[in-house]
Amino acid sequence: MNLLNKLERRFGRFAIPNLMRYVVGLLMLGLIIGSFMPGVYYQYLSLDFSMIAKGQVWRLITFIIPLDSFRNILFFAISTYFYYLIGNTLEQHWGAFRLNLYFFAGVIFNILGSLIMYLVFHINLSLYTSSAMGYICSSLFFAFAALYPNMTFYVYFLIPIKAKYLAWLEGAIYLYDIYNNIVSGQAFMVLPMVMALANFIIFFFATRNYRRISPSEIKRKANYRRQMNEGKNTGNVTQFKGRNVITRHKCAVCGRTELDGDNLEFRFCSKCDGNYEYCMDHLFTHEHVKNQ
Repeated sequence: MNLLNKLERRFGRFAIPNLMRYVVGLLMLGLIIGSFMPGVYYQYLSLDFSMIAKGQVWRLITFIIPLDSFRNILFFAISTYFYYLIGNTLEQHWGAFRLNLYFFAGVIFNILGSLIMYLVFHINLSLYTSSAMGYICSSLFFAFAALYPNMTFYVYFLIPIKAKYLAWLEGAIYLYDIYNNIVSGQAFMVLPMVMALANFIIFFFATRNYRRISPSEIKRKANYRRQMNEGKNTGNVTQFKGRNVITRHKCAVCGRTELDGDNLEFRFCSKCDGNYEYCMDHLFTHEHVKNQ
């Protein structure tokens, strides 16, 4: 996060605001090209490294134009509006610079995946696929689902489904496509498919909280559970209305128990040596007990 902050302070002024408007423009351009002159894409716009080596460097950008046709106009309209909404939401959450960084990282990883296939396996992926923008839009949705997992969408405007479930479904379809490429003899497609979503993979693992699975945190939780169980099993003997009553909780500082109020809460202190329990008023203010 510190690195992103430094990059944003230095290069933030170069970010493209309202990036998704230009993405929608590319999607509409792909609809027109795919409907009336699909051959133009493969002849002049696809990611053909043999032609890039001859000077057609514009292909490094134009390859993200997705081919579509008017036969799927309804699906095109719904999906375009959907990605426009989630892209704008991400821009509001991250800011223009970070959305730009995430989007163009997806473009770069698509280029790297295709370049590796061309240099190592001598395979020109432009002959097999033109779905770079599809992968980039999928990575946008996966990032959205990671940030807003409980956001509800209405499929066909009727069926409510949370974003996290749609993401799991899309992920399952993605894995099926990988499996299908393997069994159909096109295993070489696996590497670029994984590279195409590398921006989301990096984002996902870079934003996880690993402290909760650290050895020290696991030990602390185990000690807390042990102390809680000891307190429940032994109890505390307290005078209540003239008679001895066994209580489950008792503050080691003020001596209050759960009998002194229904709203009182008690916690064991993991930093104290021994089985010491405190009410919320003294949990963070008491002096830790240390055995000499």
